[in-house]
Amino acid sequence: MKVVKVAAAIIKLDEKILVTQRGYGPFKGGWEFPGGKIEKGESPREALVREIKEELDVLIDVGDLVDIVNYDYPDFHLTMYCYWCSLRSGSITLKEHQSAKWLKNNELMSVEWLPADVKLVENLMKLSSEL
Repeated sequence: MKVVKVAAAIIKLDEKILVTQRGYGPFKGGWEFPGGKIEKGESPREALVREIKEELDVLIDVGDLVDIVNYDYPDFHLTMYCYWCSLRSGSITLKEHQSAKWLKNNELMSVEWLPADVKLVENLMKLSSEL
């Protein structure tokens, strides 16, 4: 089975987390944390900074690793490195997503998450004291 490695940014601002809605591909319309594929020779942190600049046109500071999610989709295995992040500079511009929201911890389940993100969201809700 094909293995896809990605990095995801859990961007915090005050007591809210940024969530984005995919604007393309087979998972269009599903909600996720922004980020993307890790390219050969990149660390997950480097990939995250690059991907967020490409997708949202902002610079981020990458903090602690929150979780490594492993999920089997029908056509591939996903390994997702998930980090706490904060905005360093810029104003969010959606370049690849159709929508974005800032959600409080207790609002995270108000959107329809992509399958690989569901367990991560459940874990984040348990970590509410960190938000």
